[in-house]
Amino acid sequence: MTVHSAFEPQRPDPAMGGIIKLACLAVGGQGGGVLTGWIEDLARANGYVCQATSVAGVAQRTGATVYYVEMCPDTGQQPIFSLMPAAGDVDIMITAEMMEAGRAIIRGFVTPDRTVLITSTHRALAVSEKMVPGDGIASSAEVMAAAEVAAKSFIAADFDAVAIKAGSVISATLFGALAASGALPFPRAAFEAAIRGGGKGVEPSLRAFAAGFDAALAGALPPQPAPEPKAMEVRGPDHLLRGWTDLVQRAARLPAPAVEMAERGLRKVVEFQDLAYGAEYLGRLEGVATRDRDPFTVTLEAAKYIANAMAYDDVIRVADIKTRGTRMGRIKAEMGLKPGQVMQLTEFLHPRAEEIAGMLPRRWGEKISASPAWMARLDRWFNHGRRMRTDGLRAYLMLYVLGGLKSRRRGTLRHAQEVAHLDRWLGDAMGHIDRDYALCAEVIRCRRLVKGYSDTHVRGLSKFDRVMEGIALVAGRDDAADWARRLRETALKDEEGKALEGALATVRSFL
Repeated sequence: MTVHSAFEPQRPDPAMGGIIKLACLAVGGQGGGVLTGWIEDLARANGYVCQATSVAGVAQRTGATVYYVEMCPDTGQQPIFSLMPAAGDVDIMITAEMMEAGRAIIRGFVTPDRTVLITSTHRALAVSEKMVPGDGIASSAEVMAAAEVAAKSFIAADFDAVAIKAGSVISATLFGALAASGALPFPRAAFEAAIRGGGKGVEPSLRAFAAGFDAALAGALPPQPAPEPKAMEVRGPDHLLRGWTDLVQRAARLPAPAVEMAERGLRKVVEFQDLAYGAEYLGRLEGVATRDRDPFTVTLEAAKYIANAMAYDDVIRVADIKTRGTRMGRIKAEMGLKPGQVMQLTEFLHPRAEEIAGMLPRRWGEKISASPAWMARLDRWFNHGRRMRTDGLRAYLMLYVLGGLKSRRRGTLRHAQEVAHLDRWLGDAMGHIDRDYALCAEVIRCRRLVKGYSDTHVRGLSKFDRVMEGIALVAGRDDAADWARRLRETALKDEEGKALEGALATVRSFL
């Protein structure tokens, strides 16, 4: 938390005719409308004339909803209020998420001569951040640094976590931070009275208000140590547990730097399929280890990426994950479901013809895939968005049955395709281990490009293939490993692939 303010109530600038201008940026579910309503009630109850407007965004696809409030003392004359905030003309900016603070600064709503900026430091990732193939998360530290310079006073804390701990939502803690800031000329009791006047969820909101007030005044909190990783717990019938123990002991005999990652990879592939699949994973990894040498970087990377390649996302896996009890419990916890409340869960599915053909037995799937007429039929039957209420029996059972088909997965066309791709990739990587150890490791890391389901998976494969083509061009050069890393990182940061094409053009230019 960072605070730059005397926290004394501030009187409006006389040059502005006594009008206080407050803007709030919030996305769906953060209670921006409730917060605005409290601010309106607060102002009017204390002898102020007030106007509030809002312009809805579409969650974080096109931006947050902008709530705007103007208020001034009631002098008996009707003031002229604006409908929207203007750059350089905002006294108080409240943002319910860290990147919204950054957007407010970029749009010029935060200025060092007048604006009090109040923001929560937690992140609700924007669609643009999720779309990046690699790590597309924007830097909160950069926003914090910009806010220090851009705002007259700056209050930041994880008001979302504070609200959850208090059993309420972030609008209440932000209202508490607003009271603590002194940016409005009203006492704390007036803020609390506005909450009571709402008549709904009063006690949880007052608790969160007080917690937000205290958090705004508390100053910087010491960083919390990272929690110790939980030991892997495995449960099941005794004969399967004995098989699992044998596999874990086998993984422990790998080179020491790779053991921990190998155990995690083993768990992932066994959960994906079965113990036999776990033994297959260890067999591949042991083959890498026998050709590796100190510091065993190649084995360590292979332990991670072979597991990822073997635990691919297919229709069966997606259906299995969507019907797990642990997932339902997690969603209920995230939604704050209370006893007696009913949750309706709608899943969106959009399988392509290729996913449907991939579920078929290999030979049958190959014939279907080779037939344009049959692929057109599958596309017509399945390639459109479906919304399924999995809190109902029919849709849930359909997904449950699909998820239960994993015993047949190893005979499907999709599995044959994934195994062939894995073997080619690993063979290409190990072909470099004797001549260029660093390049071998970089090629193994390139498997990071392949992830996801349906169209996401196709795009990842396309980028992987283009990066591997570029690596083939630079193989044998002293800087081949460096170029492999550059190509991979460029592909991870570039959704459309334009930057990758530029990097490949550069590689071709010096050949």
